[in-house]
Amino acid sequence: MENKQGSSNFIKNIVIEDLQNDKYDQIITRFPPEPNGYLHIGHAKSIVLNFELADEFKGKTNLRFDDTNPLKEDQEFVDSIKEDVSWLGYEWDGLFFASDYFEEMYNRAVLLIKKGKAYVDDLSAEEIRSYRGTLTQPGKESPFRNRSVEENLDLFERMRKGEFKDGEKVLRAKIDMSSPNINLRDPVLYRIAHTTHHNTGDQWCIYPMYDFAHPLEDAIEGVTHSICTLEFEDHRPLYNWVIEECETESKPKQIEFARLNLTNTVMSKRKLKQLVDEKVVDGWDDPRMPTISGLRRKGYTPEAIRNFCLEIGVARSFSVVDEQMLEHFIREDLKLKALRTMGVIRPLKVVITNYPEDQVEMLDAENNPENPDMGHRQIPFSREIYIEQDDFMEEPPKGYFRLFPGNEVRLKHAYFIKCNEVIKDDQGQILEIRCTYDPETKSGSGFTGRKVKGTIHWVEAKHAIPAEFRLYEPLIQDDKQEEGNTFLDHINPNSLEVLEGFVESNMSDAKAQDKFQFFRHGYFNVDPKYTTAEKLVFNRIVSLKSSFKMGK
Repeated sequence: MENKQGSSNFIKNIVIEDLQNDKYDQIITRFPPEPNGYLHIGHAKSIVLNFELADEFKGKTNLRFDDTNPLKEDQEFVDSIKEDVSWLGYEWDGLFFASDYFEEMYNRAVLLIKKGKAYVDDLSAEEIRSYRGTLTQPGKESPFRNRSVEENLDLFERMRKGEFKDGEKVLRAKIDMSSPNINLRDPVLYRIAHTTHHNTGDQWCIYPMYDFAHPLEDAIEGVTHSICTLEFEDHRPLYNWVIEECETESKPKQIEFARLNLTNTVMSKRKLKQLVDEKVVDGWDDPRMPTISGLRRKGYTPEAIRNFCLEIGVARSFSVVDEQMLEHFIREDLKLKALRTMGVIRPLKVVITNYPEDQVEMLDAENNPENPDMGHRQIPFSREIYIEQDDFMEEPPKGYFRLFPGNEVRLKHAYFIKCNEVIKDDQGQILEIRCTYDPETKSGSGFTGRKVKGTIHWVEAKHAIPAEFRLYEPLIQDDKQEEGNTFLDHINPNSLEVLEGFVESNMSDAKAQDKFQFFRHGYFNVDPKYTTAEKLVFNRIVSLKSSFKMGK
């Protein structure tokens, strides 16, 4: 893949310096998700960063599943992560699982015990927390901290054999209970969990903690630059301690950068899972979710997401990116790719009374005026059509140039029509409007007799294809900041609007994930979840225009 990460950043500068100083022969990065949920746009930033960085310096990138917590992990998440990384356009050089290294990790833990750097502790999780101290007060040593090497080796082996219950014992590093960095106050390295693992089955009942497993995984794979987000900065001394004390041959370097934060969006896997579990959304791939699968179902392209991630770059400082910036990149990507067509999402019937009743003519329309290579299509026109309800008003305000009694407008690709009559039901609701057309004003005929100020879109009624349109707004309202609220109190009750309308007859062959620009409505994607042979369902990806400007 052609690299687009041309501008420099502090991570790239570190890599350049390491290569110039011959610290590493080849750059190896990794993307190491835990398979306990679906990837989101924040993970996309990390994926793009790691793969593009390695590509630029002719290195390698591994996809590694950090599957050390079987209580939360599942094969479903493994499969979805692989699909998302591939869909974004990247090929990993190695596919690994942390669980592949369980035996190696166990042996490294035994080494720590033999060196007097680890011990088996009988304190409960609550007791360990209470012994740890605070940011201003040192911790207190466990009464089991000074067990002999022999006793610790015996107990750790018995932990592995399954002789103890969950929570009954842990293995802890022996570092410094008075360290100003709480992460170095004898962190837990192994805990007992009698549960089936998605990859190793029931082979193990003790599992390494992330802070112990992660540096060993990097070292075993020969990773040179272990890039992670800023919350792990305080864990770096422990990362380095594990590398040194476990005497690994490879010495990876951890580098931290600021995670991606988007307006009107939650990125926490726990919160996203809560949205799914409580059925606030219809799954991890709901188009309102910031998950890669949700963005894909909504209609985002991998090119748009990659370009967005490359544009925002990497930094050390916390910041929040306007979600409109992401929308900008999908507009840019689709404007030359998407077929321009017409869809009516809130239909109002129009009868053209002076058009022959049984006549249907085919009109020529460009598929994309900005991309002539996309050619032309033929669309039917007849006596009855549908227009948007918003394009007609009985009593319009000043400056309203669309259809109203006595006014004339142009139908896109067709003729001028003039409203003459409004038909209502007994309750006063408009059933249809009746118009006349001027056959001299056909689009493309060169007619110059008079001008009209309004152009509206339409769909011919007889051949129109019924369709469902799903219009999305942000799921989270950032302006509801009230004390005591949870993030669920910020849910936008109007985040989804479902409408029934019509599209042009040539849309009968539209397939899941096909993308279109509907005149005046925006860019839409054929929904892969709800579209059937009998019914088309369109997700609006993004509206046509935005107030967002790049570089603001």
